[in-house]
Amino acid sequence: MLTSIQAGVLDVTYQVQGPENGPPVLLLHGFPYDIHAYDEVADELAAEDCRVYVPYLRGYGATRYLSADTPRSGQQAALAHDVLALLDALGLERATLAGYDWGGRAAGIVAALWPERVAGLVLGDGYPIQDIPTAATQPGAPEAELRYWYQYYFHGERGRAGLAAHRRDFCRLLWSLWSPSWHFSDATYALTAAAFDNPDFVDTVIHSYRHRYGLAPDDPAYAETERRLATQPPIDVPTTVLAGADDGVTKVQGETVVARHFHGPLRYEVLPGCGHNIPQEASTAFAAAVRERLP
Repeated sequence: MLTSIQAGVLDVTYQVQGPENGPPVLLLHGFPYDIHAYDEVADELAAEDCRVYVPYLRGYGATRYLSADTPRSGQQAALAHDVLALLDALGLERATLAGYDWGGRAAGIVAALWPERVAGLVLGDGYPIQDIPTAATQPGAPEAELRYWYQYYFHGERGRAGLAAHRRDFCRLLWSLWSPSWHFSDATYALTAAAFDNPDFVDTVIHSYRHRYGLAPDDPAYAETERRLATQPPIDVPTTVLAGADDGVTKVQGETVVARHFHGPLRYEVLPGCGHNIPQEASTAFAAAVRERLP
């Protein structure tokens, strides 16, 4: 069932299913995806009596900013505060959080800074918190820079105009590049691509990929949170990290690298034949990881 609720600076549209008294689970999508990435995961968890919430992030689908004056920020701190506001609006003191890409970043930040709100955590890729001061000045290895070509494209006005004019074709290209082993149908893509027609999609996306390199200003409301995130805080809550072996944008980091940032129980798994869109490509493994982190 799709419904909406005012939470912080947003009117959040979300899918909810499962018994009201079940353990709450929040499933958070990334870019350029939407709530349909979790269709099979949510069905499986709801059938096992979880209360499953799958929100459209800011700038996606039917989620809307409440005020024209709110900056269309896609920065990491904004996404995390959106999750906190949604938990508050839903009356959830704690929940199991699961996400990848933007959604994993939001979930990881909440777990790092407000661990009392997180019963367990599932992440795609690895440690998700950005070190923006370092990213702004220190280039990565050439292979990593090549993988992030789209981010550098978004740094210029040509890239912004390109996303605005060709958002569906552009995002479909990213799906293909990032998940080379996943042969999705036109219908599958179309179901998600409608979410990119949100009137704030382009502004929110462009701000995200400029801000993470120090090329766009903070929303002042989140400046203190960004200061805390620059210290790369550890994550102490029980966590499962899933990585797609065929991910075309995020290189598999390996358990040794990932484990440095996790001070609580951690399980790390690489999924063969899986790309970047982990919950949609490997729904059974993702649902199992969430079950593992239920209270």
